[in-house]
Amino acid sequence: MIRLADAVLRAVGGRGVFLRLPAPAASGDDAEQLGLASPEFQDVELGPAAFHNANSVTKLMVSSSAVRAVVGSLAYDSAEVLFETAVGLVIDGVLYEITDTVGAEAMGQAYCYWLTLRAPVR
Repeated sequence: MIRLADAVLRAVGGRGVFLRLPAPAASGDDAEQLGLASPEFQDVELGPAAFHNANSVTKLMVSSSAVRAVVGSLAYDSAEVLFETAVGLVIDGVLYEITDTVGAEAMGQAYCYWLTLRAPVR
């Protein structure tokens, strides 16, 4: 199912998006320990992903293989923790807030994640 979801996402014009995460704190930095350092962020690419708009709700379907790669490489406990920790998603230079996350499963294994997004107010 994971390979099928990846293939479908690519076939419908799936694209890469960036998950914005807080950068790890630097140990031993006095400014960091006192809360004086500016927060830093890192953008991690997720893809393929595709938009779904219905009833004024914007959702993004993201490949679980991309999510698993990020979870494993950054040592998060789960995809849910990864998305809860994230500041948001950067799409075409615009930062979207993640308001909800649902994993679509088949045979007990997630094959994609649906992320409900809130666009910034302009």
